[in-house]
Amino acid sequence: MSQPVRISLFEPSVIIRHGLLSILNRLNAFRIEVFEIPDIDQIKSSLPWQKPDILIVNASIIGISSMNQIRKTIASPDLKCVALQTSLLDSSSLQTFDEVISIYDSAEQIIGKLTHIVVSQEDGNKLETLTSREKEIIVCVIKGMTNKQIADTLHLSPHTIVSHRRNITAKLQIHSTAGLTVYAIVNKLVSV
Repeated sequence: MSQPVRISLFEPSVIIRHGLLSILNRLNAFRIEVFEIPDIDQIKSSLPWQKPDILIVNASIIGISSMNQIRKTIASPDLKCVALQTSLLDSSSLQTFDEVISIYDSAEQIIGKLTHIVVSQEDGNKLETLTSREKEIIVCVIKGMTNKQIADTLHLSPHTIVSHRRNITAKLQIHSTAGLTVYAIVNKLVSV
């Protein structure tokens, strides 16, 4: 991801917030930009200008109705909401969140959960950036067709196919047919 992952962290406890910040700084797989929100009154005013990719909130302070209001305020369908569980909570109150981090999780578990969220978000963004024509070309490539065969099938010139393949490689950073095959299966462009 060329842009940093923007994370907004709502946690009133300085100790818990700083502990989580030190773990977030260990996320070496991607660049992050963290915004701290220490007070519940600042959430609605801060989030519109922060435009986070991930929102981590103390689940015992934010209820389901408040979480739904926050999602409406941000109006971002890509926003991932992570519950920071600091006490025992009813499982139904955690269902509105995309992931749950407990204060009892190890640093590795927290890093793993956040990395999973970011990677799945990047994969979704990559799929959305492909045009329908590029998706068709990927399917043809993994079927073993040459550029000329793809051009004939799709009624395009071979030069256009080469340009599309170059764009696909640039967008996905996948440089082999085997890699494209795995990508196509994972993203349900083809079935096994």
